Amino acid sequence: MSEEDDVPSVVPYLTVNRALDAIEHYRRAFGAEVFLKYLDDDGKRVTHAALGVFGTMIFLSDEFPEYADEVKSPPSVGGTTVALHINCGSPADVDSAIAKAEAAGCRVTMPAADAHWGMRDGRVLDRFGHAWTFGAPLPKL
Repeated sequence: MSEEDDVPSVVPYLTVNRALDAIEHYRRAFGAEVFLKYLDDDGKRVTHAALGVFGTMIFLSDEFPEYADEVKSPPSVGGTTVALHINCGSPADVDSAIAKAEAAGCRVTMPAADAHWGMRDGRVLDRFGHAWTFGAPLPKL
């Protein structure tokens, strides 16, 4: 993924409070690359940004209650019902991805563990209320 012209068919669109801070957080926690960023006339809120994360793209913006009442960040609605799942290359990569995210300020909500369904999985909640899961298949015995 190198620019917004390479947009996949389905793109997660995250709504956050303090999108400029979120972009920096995602750069540190997940190695995000900023492809574009548009600011509102106030110069403080992001109306639209495109980030490359883990070989795909996510969009994000600040809340704009004056335009879209139903577009709210997880803290504004009391949590999230969606997790962004990241397929890691190996079980060890799951642990390192979670450690990197935690070091950047994410909260580990499910430490990496070998699951009965044959994956090593773990989950973090980023500083803006979005859940991210990391997983990789376990070696077959």
